[in-house]
Amino acid sequence: MVSHSVVPVDEEIAFGEDEIIVSKTDMKGRLTYANDVFCRVAEMTTRDVIGQPHSIIRHPDMPRAVFKLLWDTIQAGKEIFAYVKNMSKTGKYYWVIAHVTPSIDENEQITGYHSNRRKPGRSEIEVISAIYQTLITEEKKHANSKTGMEASYALLQNILDEQGKTYSEFVWAVRG
Repeated sequence: MVSHSVVPVDEEIAFGEDEIIVSKTDMKGRLTYANDVFCRVAEMTTRDVIGQPHSIIRHPDMPRAVFKLLWDTIQAGKEIFAYVKNMSKTGKYYWVIAHVTPSIDENEQITGYHSNRRKPGRSEIEVISAIYQTLITEEKKHANSKTGMEASYALLQNILDEQGKTYSEFVWAVRG
């Protein structure tokens, strides 16, 4: 498990463009499945991750506002594509373009969440990194983390409104 004491290091973990990182969680975001690519890239074993919160791979460079958007979307029963910077057990980082969907049972009830992640292109990462840094900077202006996240979320919405796009449309525009 990635401990809160893990210090991020400026070293990227590579994975193939043809590889897919797959994970599944329960309703609370605890991992119920992680494929071998997930474990290899996160530098953890299946035993390290199953039952742990998916946030064990959260990189501190990720704006909380993006996770709010992601959770709001999937809890509403919708899919989302999002750029995410993750952190391995040793503090190394890796970027993904995540496709997160709710898992639905035969009664149309959400039972958990499923995520497939691929490697984004360098130009995509450059665009997203700049925006995410702006959001993180906004979050850090506030003493209270909830207030910071709300301000960052409002800023993200303003950025999207200025471009006349939803987050999904923005992601697809960046992907080109």
